[in-house]
Amino acid sequence: MSNFPSHDLDSAPEGSKPLLENSLKAFGRLPGLHKVLSESPQAFEGYQVLHKLFTETDFDADELTVVWQTINVEHECHYCVPAHTGIAKMMKVSDDISDALRNETALPTAKLEALRTFTLQMVRSRGNVTEDQMAAFFDAGYGHRAVLDVVLGLAQKTMSNYINHMAQTPVDEVFRPLLWTRSNTHIAAE
Repeated sequence: MSNFPSHDLDSAPEGSKPLLENSLKAFGRLPGLHKVLSESPQAFEGYQVLHKLFTETDFDADELTVVWQTINVEHECHYCVPAHTGIAKMMKVSDDISDALRNETALPTAKLEALRTFTLQMVRSRGNVTEDQMAAFFDAGYGHRAVLDVVLGLAQKTMSNYINHMAQTPVDEVFRPLLWTRSNTHIAAE
């Protein structure tokens, strides 16, 4: 789009080099998003802190994936949907859940569907959910902490989705078999 820089260890600003080194140690490669984020050490660190904190919530692997992928799909992030499909596989999330999220079809449990519905409502209403929407989320077994944790996940994914849109981040080779485009059906978030 604007010829966004994509850094490696040699070209990155000094403040980003330790973050890239950590990425290389963790993944054995430099993810494309991290290469783009490294242009701003503060944005890069902020993204990593949000990611770490979100993974430390009470959400299990299925629920983390539901929040991440619901946002990724709603934002139509060409990079994050395949990446989180691969991450879900590494987290032992069932393909049934990943496929339902990618294809916007029914999830296997009512509780996961309630989490997706609430996450969509938060995204689409920019946090202005109704009392009835909150009540439905609570009736599904979630509480106030889960509401705040959905917002935390939304903050993380908004950063990555928007950055990937602007930078047109190429999908990492390891995730290319999982490429995704949105179907014509969108889930209603009543």
